[in-house]
Amino acid sequence: MMVSDAREAPIKASHPTELSHFAPSSSAGAPGSAPDSESAPETAPTPASPATPEGFRSGFVCLCGRPNAGKSTLINSVLERKLLITSNVAQTTRHRFRAVLDSRDYQLILVDTPGIHKPEDLLGKELNSTATKALADVDAIAWVLDSSVPFGRGDRWLADLLGSSQLPKILVLNKTDAASDAEVEAHREAACSLLEFTDVVALSALKQRNIADFISAAVCQLPPGPRWFPFGTASDQPLEVIIAEFIREKVLLNTFAEVPHAVGVTVGSLEFLPKRGLYRIGANLHVERESQKGIIVGRGGEQLRRIGSAARVDLEHFLGARVYLDLRVKLRKNWRRDLSSIHRFGYGEGLR
Repeated sequence: MMVSDAREAPIKASHPTELSHFAPSSSAGAPGSAPDSESAPETAPTPASPATPEGFRSGFVCLCGRPNAGKSTLINSVLERKLLITSNVAQTTRHRFRAVLDSRDYQLILVDTPGIHKPEDLLGKELNSTATKALADVDAIAWVLDSSVPFGRGDRWLADLLGSSQLPKILVLNKTDAASDAEVEAHREAACSLLEFTDVVALSALKQRNIADFISAAVCQLPPGPRWFPFGTASDQPLEVIIAEFIREKVLLNTFAEVPHAVGVTVGSLEFLPKRGLYRIGANLHVERESQKGIIVGRGGEQLRRIGSAARVDLEHFLGARVYLDLRVKLRKNWRRDLSSIHRFGYGEGLR
């Protein structure tokens, strides 16, 4: 099933997103496909700019936590732009995602990871593995807690995992907008009874409260170092991956039950037409069963058009240009239980 969606009316942004702000596409396979795991880098990139001012600090801070703790929302608030998708659906984040905050005096690379949870399939196990492996290649850890829900067994299990690391740790008490002072304090006491922290920051990523305090706490943990990414780089992920995630977010927000978890999105084609100020994007929505395909397409293609229209609005704002979006729904049976399919979609360790 195919649904195309475009709008000819101009939008506010006048310049398209610079492709240099993102990692290059994989040279193997279609745009948006994962590179071969043998050639993908395991550790931080080599310095992009050896000459930096005296006293310049740079490094990597990994955000970890349970699903829906608000890690991706926090990174968006730090960057003051939407770069990562968010939803209330568990496993929204499926990539190890590096986002870059640049300053004259420092370069802070925030590493977003999938929420650590009890896995129900191979995809879940791979996402957990991605999250735990990310702890090995960073300078500090930020444990993001949802202060609006009770501190539970999963949090204690995560504290045990983090306790095995000697890296400095920042406690982030998120969602203060939805929690009472007593609830926030209860989370602080529970976490501090299990681990030692260099700093504790209570904030609301959604309402953008105390974000500067978190940035200051993170920058304090950065060692002297080079600028790892060229100034102005937004992320280490290819632009196709960002686009695919924006589309997947709209699937998460418009479907229910098992469908959101069963959908993978890849971008098959991406072309910018300068004379028209238009991006032509072709994307595939992969599902596991025919019944899921019918749900996403909807009666007469109505649901797929709804998903496409919502994704196009966000993409036009993000890319700074008009977008023609061609969506196709394809069947790939039981892809969440097939490691090669998981990596082909770029999830887990598919893209680093």
